[in-house]
Amino acid sequence: MSRKTSKKRPAKKKVEVVEEEDTGEESPSLFSPSSLIRLLFRPKVLLILAVAVTGLFFFQKVKQQIPDLSQREEYQIETKELSLQPSPPHYVPIDIVDQVIKRSKLPAQVSLLDQGLVLKIADAFQQHPWVEKVISVRKTNTVEVEIQFRKPAAMVELKQGLFPVDNAGVLLPPEDFSVSDARRFPIITGVSSIPAGLAGTSWGDLSVTGAAQLAEALGPHWKELGIVSIEVPPRVAADVTLDDLIYRLITAGGSEIVWGRSPKSQRRGELRVDQKIGKLEKYYRDYGG
Repeated sequence: MSRKTSKKRPAKKKVEVVEEEDTGEESPSLFSPSSLIRLLFRPKVLLILAVAVTGLFFFQKVKQQIPDLSQREEYQIETKELSLQPSPPHYVPIDIVDQVIKRSKLPAQVSLLDQGLVLKIADAFQQHPWVEKVISVRKTNTVEVEIQFRKPAAMVELKQGLFPVDNAGVLLPPEDFSVSDARRFPIITGVSSIPAGLAGTSWGDLSVTGAAQLAEALGPHWKELGIVSIEVPPRVAADVTLDDLIYRLITAGGSEIVWGRSPKSQRRGELRVDQKIGKLEKYYRDYGG
């Protein structure tokens, strides 16, 4: 009888799964207070902080010892000694620098070392009604201010008196003109509006703007042709444009000449200024004023 040999099965290995116990604690964040404290107390970090604090301390001490050169006499100039380039034309008040100082409250003396000096002076002059534009301000051994001044073009006639305007219809200071000064310019008549603001601002009326442009365009011809005034048309609509306004010229002899539109008009078919002046010169030769 043959014996049956039983094969032994390999023993199963016991696998144990060990789960980590959740303690509820998270690993410290890089930006947590404890991490930052450990970072700050590292030797290299402490050394850098110590050097920075020491440097700042000594910088403040050294800064206090440096003399304030801006207060030295050789760097101070009288504000009224500012140099204007070019020299103001004859119609601009001779004391315009004093006026600027008074209006802007600039100090009597300024330092050439003042880093904000150029801007302060430019702003002060730009606020004056006679100044159209401050072109530049340069610091040398003094301060040179290059200015583009406004130029009077005509006088606007109102019942309150005559009001000077430049070629853009900007109101100029009336107190700077005498009666004899007013006679040197064409008179703009028929204006129903009053200035919208103070001297140095636009009149605020297109009819005045166009008339002022016409006065400038006539230049020296207005005297040669015996023109005494420019008559503006009555305002008939709120949305009127320069192209809608027809101006008339009044001569010393009482003649009334239809000029047409403003020199800045874009209306097609309108004659150029030189063509119109040529016709006026012929009229003056043929018929006088």
